[in-house]
Amino acid sequence: MKIIALDSSGLVASVAIVEDDNLIAGYDIQYKKTHSQTLLPMLEEIRKMVDLDMSTVDAIALAAGPGSFTGLRIGSATAKGLGLALNIPLIEIPTLEGLAYNAYGAKGYVCPIMDARRGQVYTGIYEFVRSEELENDGYLLNIVEPQCAVDIEEIARKLNDLGNEVLFLGDGVSVFAGKLAEEMKVPYHFAPAHMNRQRAASLAALGIRYYKEGNYVEAKEHAPIYLRLSQAEREKKEKEAHDNHKTNDAG
Repeated sequence: MKIIALDSSGLVASVAIVEDDNLIAGYDIQYKKTHSQTLLPMLEEIRKMVDLDMSTVDAIALAAGPGSFTGLRIGSATAKGLGLALNIPLIEIPTLEGLAYNAYGAKGYVCPIMDARRGQVYTGIYEFVRSEELENDGYLLNIVEPQCAVDIEEIARKLNDLGNEVLFLGDGVSVFAGKLAEEMKVPYHFAPAHMNRQRAASLAALGIRYYKEGNYVEAKEHAPIYLRLSQAEREKKEKEAHDNHKTNDAG
């Protein structure tokens, strides 16, 4: 089967084409351009490079969230448009699962952290477990702690309680490395540059497993996973609460 994968959930814009177990093309870029400027041109470039017939694509995998609100909307709109145009389903991969899958086969726990601002991270805790059901006794991604938005101290406490070594990856590492040095009591390390950011190729590989399990949706049914309100929505709620408080005081 053939899958196109898109990830614009964070700083990286990433596009990949995977056919069965083969990565046909991958394009990752982290630069000073918005995903609306990069994502579709990147896809078009690799499509032409590999002479891809779009009618042969079985599904679109995408990072469904959490992440950058703008980035998620761009990725969602792009995937949805492709899915509707090609009449194929979307495979919604939780962003943190896709990021953790970069570390396929890692020992101990894998903890992706994305900077969610205000001292919080988007994160989760994962581990790779061998499965005799998979070819060559491959690994399944086991969810120890589902993706969430929490303070960095809280995820550090949970990892310390689990009591095993941890691999951290994601754009939150550079932001919270100092805090992790203070909080972590178990052995930990950081992923190297080639695996510490979102990669559409990982989404596509995980997406094939999702698809085989029947875990996909029609394009028209897709909606991003935000976990938190956007800054504009938070400010609106705070203003409404403030205005209500003033009204009650006046009454």
